[in-house]
Amino acid sequence: MVYQPPVGAKDLFPLDVAQKRWIEDRLQQVFHGWGYHRIITSTLERLDTLMAGGAVQRSTVLQLQDRDDEALGLRPELTASIARAAATRMAGVTCPQRFYYNANVFRRANRGDFKRQQEFYQAGVELLGAGGVGADAEVLLLLADCVTNLGLSDWFLVLGDAGLTRSLLSAFPDSQREPVRRAIAHLNRMQLETLPLSPELKARALFLFDLRGRPEDVLQQVSSLDLDATQHATVNTLKALIELLQASFTREHQVAPSLVLDLSLIQTFDYYTGIVFEAISSHASGQRILAQGGRYDQLLGLYHPQGMTSPGIGFTFNIEDLHQVLLPTEQLPQDTPPSDWLVVPTTASAYAAAFAYAQTIRDATPAMRVEVELNGVASADAIRLSARDRRIRQIAWISADAAPELEALAD
Repeated sequence: MVYQPPVGAKDLFPLDVAQKRWIEDRLQQVFHGWGYHRIITSTLERLDTLMAGGAVQRSTVLQLQDRDDEALGLRPELTASIARAAATRMAGVTCPQRFYYNANVFRRANRGDFKRQQEFYQAGVELLGAGGVGADAEVLLLLADCVTNLGLSDWFLVLGDAGLTRSLLSAFPDSQREPVRRAIAHLNRMQLETLPLSPELKARALFLFDLRGRPEDVLQQVSSLDLDATQHATVNTLKALIELLQASFTREHQVAPSLVLDLSLIQTFDYYTGIVFEAISSHASGQRILAQGGRYDQLLGLYHPQGMTSPGIGFTFNIEDLHQVLLPTEQLPQDTPPSDWLVVPTTASAYAAAFAYAQTIRDATPAMRVEVELNGVASADAIRLSARDRRIRQIAWISADAAPELEALAD
C-alpha cells in the first residue's frame, strides 16, 4: 500500500520510544561514567567513505545519487563515518579520543531475507588513538558494564582475533582463501567439507573451523601450530588480555560473563585488524547477539590527507535485539509517562488564561508535563473521568477573570 512505510522500515509509537529511550539512557549512563562524549555524524556519506576501502561491501549500502552525479549512500554502520570525521576534522587533538553515539543505520537486506529489515537503531563507542592490551580491556570491560547496567546476567563474551585468523588463512591459495573464509564466517561446515581442497588444506580448514572453546584450550591448540614470530606475539597478547579480563571481571562484576575464545570468529565488516568480539545473550527464544565490535588500526589512515593512521577499537549495540531480550524482564516502561496537570478552561473565553496558566506551571517546574483541555467545555465529571483514564492526578479549573481552582484527583 502507498501509505505504509517502505519495506524494511517501521514507525515507533510513544511506548516504543519510551522503551528505546530507557535502554539508551542506561547505556549513556555507562558511556558518561567511562569518560566518553557523544558524536553525531552525517547520515549521508560519500560511497567511498562508507565502503571503507572495500572493507564494507557496496551491496550492503542503500545508495543515492545527487544532482552532480556523486555516488552517495546511507551509512550502514557508524565506525567508518566516525573514523572519517576524526581523521579529517580533529588533526592535532590529544589522544585517546573517546566517543559514543546513538543513531540509526541503514543496510540493504539480502534477497530472500524474510525479515527484510533495512533500518536499525544502534548505540556504541569508539576509542581512537589508543592501542595495546589496556585499550582492548577498557572497551571490553565497558561493554560488560553496559550489560550489567541493563540488568542482564545470562550472557557470554566471544573473543577472536581478526589479524591472527587472517594470517592463519594465508596458507590457502588466493583462489581458495575467500571460500574458506566465507564458510568459516557463516559456520558452514558442510560447505567447508565440500570445497576442492587438498587433504592437508582441508584438515587445516576444519582445524580453524573448530578453534573455539575455553581460552586456555584454544591457545594451547594454536600454539601447537608452526607459528611465525608475529603470530606468536599475537597469541601472547591474547593470553595477556584474557588474563587481564578474568582478573578485572572477578574484581569489578558480581556476575562475570563466561569467556569463549573463538578464532573462527569473522565479523561482517572486513576492516578489523586485531581482536573481534561479540556479547551473546542466552535468550529464552534463542541466542541473540547483543553487541559486537573489534579493533581497526588501519581504518583512520584511509581518510587522513597524508595517510597517517591511528589505532581504534569500538563496539555497537543493536537496540532492537536488546529490546527483545529485555521485554520479558519487565524492566522496560509499560506505559508512556502521564501528564502531571490538566488545565481546563471553564468557558470558551478562558482559553487565553488557560494557556497562560499552563505555561506558568511549566516555567516553575520545567520537568512538568502540562496539558490544556481542548475538547470544548465538557461536564466536570466527564473531564475528571478522562483525566483518570490518562492517569492525570491534578486539574486546574481556569475561568477568564477568576483565580484558578486546583483539584487533586483521588486514585
